[in-house]
Amino acid sequence: MKEHKVGIIMNGVTGRMGTNQHLMRSIVEIIKQGGVKVGPGETIMPDPILVGRDLNKLQKLSKMSGVEKITTNVDEPMNDPYYSIYFDAQTTGRRAEGVRKAVKAGKHVYCEKPTAVDAKTALELYTLCTEAGLKNGVVQDKLWLPGILKLKRLIQNDFFGKILSVRGEFGYWVFEGHTIPAQRPSWNYRKEDDGGIIVDMLCHWRYVLDNVFGKVKAVSCLGATHIPERIDEQGKAYKCTADDAAYATFELEGGVIAQFNSSWTVRVRRDDLLTLQVDGTKGSAVAGLRECYIQHYGNTPKPVWNPDIEQPIKFFDGWAKVPEQEVFDNAFKAQWELFLKHVVKDEPFPWNLYEGAKGVQLAEKGIESWEKRCWVNVDELK
Repeated sequence: MKEHKVGIIMNGVTGRMGTNQHLMRSIVEIIKQGGVKVGPGETIMPDPILVGRDLNKLQKLSKMSGVEKITTNVDEPMNDPYYSIYFDAQTTGRRAEGVRKAVKAGKHVYCEKPTAVDAKTALELYTLCTEAGLKNGVVQDKLWLPGILKLKRLIQNDFFGKILSVRGEFGYWVFEGHTIPAQRPSWNYRKEDDGGIIVDMLCHWRYVLDNVFGKVKAVSCLGATHIPERIDEQGKAYKCTADDAAYATFELEGGVIAQFNSSWTVRVRRDDLLTLQVDGTKGSAVAGLRECYIQHYGNTPKPVWNPDIEQPIKFFDGWAKVPEQEVFDNAFKAQWELFLKHVVKDEPFPWNLYEGAKGVQLAEKGIESWEKRCWVNVDELK
């Protein structure tokens, strides 16, 4: 058995996403399964060191994960050639400094999105990595969600015919904290701490749209701060300065129109926290995080508008659930395995920091559209 042991600096994993998705559900699970198989008798085994600013949190995380190596000084593993990958899940404002330091130390870079606070910096990070000959990637997890993968399979089999439109609904009610504790960190709602749902979610919608439905050509976006005050982790009231809802329309190549509502101030009455409805000339589909329902042209009912009688058509009855035809792994874990193969075996990995910069660009264009109250073109990022 040939084993490629890969040292990974995991910076910022004491946060919610870093702990749950990247450490516990990705790296720890990869270790438990015996590594990533890359051939007969050949595996890649991640060997992480956990980095954070709070030693107490790191110690608790070490006990929970079984990862023994921890440090509050990122320079220690940075200066150790054993660690070849730097992963960053810190808050957005700290990302650029961490990546620059990693590039200087000769580490391959994998990081969460948004990759930077502005597109110029995000593009700089990509340039630094490529000029140094370092492999780099950005987390684009939703591409590996079962619901999205089922949509891609439908497109590959020409189920929709010509796709006309995509409607996305994302979000849920995030409690303000006055009586019921909030389920998201307070910095999400402070612009001065790089918070805001436009910056967060338009990065996601960029790679989903680009990779599944067509490249984004233009955006019209309206943001809002619906909840003016929330309670932070210390129980203190603070003023919300960042947007907590965004209402965006995108024009895609090929004439497809996409509309996405993103909100932390909405109550859910739909199949999932994220649903995408795709309408085409031959059929339609509605996908959540895991499930997907379809309605073919031949199964489409013919409603007649008449508000004076009870609706005779049971619209939900005309949809069929897409059966489970594949085995789906955790989306974050799936991309981690691909990145590890990219680093060790030089396998393709198109989701690099340039793709991350495109996400930041769309968020900037969305904010510009909101400020100017107009459509904004999304040109090629150079």
